[in-house]
Amino acid sequence: MNNPKFLQIHTLTPYVSALLNRDDSGLAKRLPYGGAMRTRISSQCLKRHWRVADDPHALGAIADADSWRSRELVTKRVIAPLKGRFPDDVVAALEPAFQKAVYGEKADKGKKERQTLLLGQPEIAWLAAQAEALAEGAGGNAEEATKAVTEWSKEKAFKANIRAMRESTALPAGLIGALFGRMVTSDPDANIAAAVHVAHAFTVHAEESESDYFTAVDDLSGDDPGADTIQSTELTSGLFYGYVVVDMPCLLENLGGDAALAGKVVHNLIYLIAEVTPGAKLGSTAPYSRAVFMMLEAGDRQPRSLAEAFRTPCKPDAIAAVKRFAKHLETLDSVYATGEGRRFTCLADCSKTSLNLPQPAPLSSLAEWAEALPAKAAA
Repeated sequence: MNNPKFLQIHTLTPYVSALLNRDDSGLAKRLPYGGAMRTRISSQCLKRHWRVADDPHALGAIADADSWRSRELVTKRVIAPLKGRFPDDVVAALEPAFQKAVYGEKADKGKKERQTLLLGQPEIAWLAAQAEALAEGAGGNAEEATKAVTEWSKEKAFKANIRAMRESTALPAGLIGALFGRMVTSDPDANIAAAVHVAHAFTVHAEESESDYFTAVDDLSGDDPGADTIQSTELTSGLFYGYVVVDMPCLLENLGGDAALAGKVVHNLIYLIAEVTPGAKLGSTAPYSRAVFMMLEAGDRQPRSLAEAFRTPCKPDAIAAVKRFAKHLETLDSVYATGEGRRFTCLADCSKTSLNLPQPAPLSSLAEWAEALPAKAAA
């Protein structure tokens, strides 16, 4: 493990009587696998909860580089600060060109036609400063504002200017953009490759689901019988296999080669993956849980998921799942011998499994081990 290019993170996490991630019909998301339907948590759901977690290990606490994902970045972060400071017609003259420059040709067709875009605080600050300068230069004249912003927003000039800004700014798209990537259809040069790859989590066993019938009674209905509201919702239980890969060279590149910052990111990410719950209906299900098993692997070969261990559904039991996981890993090692360095923690009794690993360690030890990897990758 002299040059760890990839960190792989495997987890088993239990949830009971919850509705963690809903589809368009309000039911739990599902995945057919191995001839059985499984309950699923989408990667988008997982990433969002890790991104926005208000937690001692929050990503936002690492670097002062916020970012926002929205269709209204120009409206609310660039144009809104000008209102009340400059004439309304001058501000109105500037907005269409800024919308088009940021969101592309469809921007003038309204909010619903814009791409939901991630921009970092440095990019927002630059755009806001440009808008303010154009407004001041117009001298209160809307026609002058229109001429100036038209010249400013010419495609080649705008893209060259914002490219120069990005190249001279640390984390232009914020820490979230550096980790989870960004796609900008209107400006391919602004695209950022994701350094953190997240798989959809799924139950290691067949789905366990029920329809929960519930009522809401009107407290002021007096002696009138019956309920004010009658509804039903789906509830599921399950032990979920999760899989995340951190591409170390990509992470270092996205963070400007700062190995210390990359180490802090990986350290906090380990905690977030193990401890932060993705979940809807918090008030009625309290779907809070933590991983009962986590294994980290660091190596220089292409990563590989261990989901295949659960193609045949296993018992909905942590010990059974860890045994199945360990057996599949042992088989892979005997064939491919890729030599990853490994650390794991486990709440279940792993003594009777075939995990050829050091003794289980506390989560803090795993996070510290992972934190040192970017520096080794950069060496």
